[in-house]
Amino acid sequence: MRQNKTFGIVRCFIAVLFSMCMIFQTATTICAAAPAHHSTSVILVEETTGQVIYEVNADEQKSPASITKVMTMILVFEAIENGQITMNDKVVTSAHAQSMGGSQVFLEEGELQTVETLLKCVAVSSGNDASVALAEYVAGTEEEFVARMNEKASELGMENTHFVDCCGLTDSPEHYTTARDIATMSRYLIHQYPEVYHFTTIWMEDIVHSTNRGDSTFTLSSTNKLLKQYPYTTGLKTGFTSTAKYCISATAKKDNISLIAVVMAAETSDLRNKDAISLFNYGFSVSRLYQDTRSLGCDSLPVKGAIIDEIPVACEEQFTYLDITGMDFANVERKIMVKEEIEAPVQMGQVVGEIVYSCDGKELGSVDIVSLAEAEKAGVWDYYGKVFIKYLL
Repeated sequence: MRQNKTFGIVRCFIAVLFSMCMIFQTATTICAAAPAHHSTSVILVEETTGQVIYEVNADEQKSPASITKVMTMILVFEAIENGQITMNDKVVTSAHAQSMGGSQVFLEEGELQTVETLLKCVAVSSGNDASVALAEYVAGTEEEFVARMNEKASELGMENTHFVDCCGLTDSPEHYTTARDIATMSRYLIHQYPEVYHFTTIWMEDIVHSTNRGDSTFTLSSTNKLLKQYPYTTGLKTGFTSTAKYCISATAKKDNISLIAVVMAAETSDLRNKDAISLFNYGFSVSRLYQDTRSLGCDSLPVKGAIIDEIPVACEEQFTYLDITGMDFANVERKIMVKEEIEAPVQMGQVVGEIVYSCDGKELGSVDIVSLAEAEKAGVWDYYGKVFIKYLL
């Protein structure tokens, strides 16, 4: 009898201890300490959803130095996507491009390099000369290219950004942006053009200068030391001038979480990198991504008054939700709501319903259900045809 009581006490103690551990683990996830950082302007964003996980003075206008080149790369990739240029195009280095100081890959006037090689020079070694060469090739002049940079910034909603050059070498007070705006354009770049990772993950690579004096090898060396200091690093762009100090838009991916950490105006490169790592560690410790991989449950919906009886439908996009509070994803519910009656005409991409997601009474968001085809309105002769076919069969 005494032995049974002893075993009962031990079992109770173990159960209480297990419960306390679970509570402590949950509290640790939900109430993780804010990341330590020395820089006064930082932001941490999850790439898939665009959700801000942490920020301090993210709207302070700062000089971005070479992080400017994120926008330069966006416009180059857009030109490739639009068929204006290709990766294999040969670009002639101008005198203006050669004259760039600061970080450079020592292009010479008249030297030919492919668009792909110049992109490597920009992404890996932050070549100012390569940036200008690409800008001139895409837009004719650097001035026209910068005008397009500002147009793109406006299109992306970067309200506190204005560019003066395409490389960030300038000390002009008219060349400015914010941590938030940098996160916005960085997210756009990696989301729209993930192939940029082929360049931003290069640590060292040789290129060949072909000039009138012959061929010579030049080694590109990454300015992003996080590639060696932090195992999940995927990019993106560093910057430094005496005005901007040390800054970075860093990207990292662990499991299915992709983060963007922006650090502005750090006093040293070491502090810049430590701040980025601190932000990443915090983000990965608190973030969990819910993605609905279930099917819609039906491939088509009936349509009234159309030539066809049904239209194919699907979700416009996969539902994704970032949680940093310790939510139990097992409790996520979804409610499919479609219009009671869909009437013709129906356009391709037209919204015909939505799926609303919630968890423990909290609405998480929704995705639209859209038509995958057009449905023209039926005429009188279409009805006669349907009746004829019905009775013929």
